[in-house]
Amino acid sequence: MFADNFLQKQRGRPFEKGRSGNPAGRPRGCRNRSTLAAQLLLQGETEALTRKAVELALGGDPTALRLCLDRLIAPHRERLVSFALPPMRKPADLAAAMEAIAAAVARGVLAPAEAAELAKVVDTFANAIEVRDFDSRLRVLEDSRAER
Repeated sequence: MFADNFLQKQRGRPFEKGRSGNPAGRPRGCRNRSTLAAQLLLQGETEALTRKAVELALGGDPTALRLCLDRLIAPHRERLVSFALPPMRKPADLAAAMEAIAAAVARGVLAPAEAAELAKVVDTFANAIEVRDFDSRLRVLEDSRAER
C-alpha cells in the first residue's frame, strides 16, 4: 500500500516551467509576521536601546562599537568621478579616450577600478558606433540594390 502511494506521488517539477504554484505571489510591501512582532515589541524603545548601545560602545564592547560605527559611517558607494572624457564620435576618438583614462590612472586622478568602469563605457560606445556604421553601410547597399 505504501509503495503504491509512493509511486503515484508527483516527482520532479510539479508545475509547468515558468508558471508558479502561487501566481498572485506575496503582496508587495507584505512583511514577515516575525518582523511585525519584533517591531511591536520594540515600539517606543528605540531611544532607550540606542542610548544603551552607545553606552556599551563607549564602555569598550566591540560588538556595540561595530554596530554604532556601522550606523555612523555610511556603506561605501560609488563616488562620482569628475573626469571629462574626450568627445567620442568616430572610432579614432576611442583610442584618445582610452589614453586619457590611462593617463588619469597614472597621475592618480582615477583609481584602477574607476578606470575599468570608464573603459566599459568606452567599450559600450565603441559597440554603438560599430552598430551605427554597420546599419548605415547596410542601408547604402540595400538602396543601391533597390535602384538596380
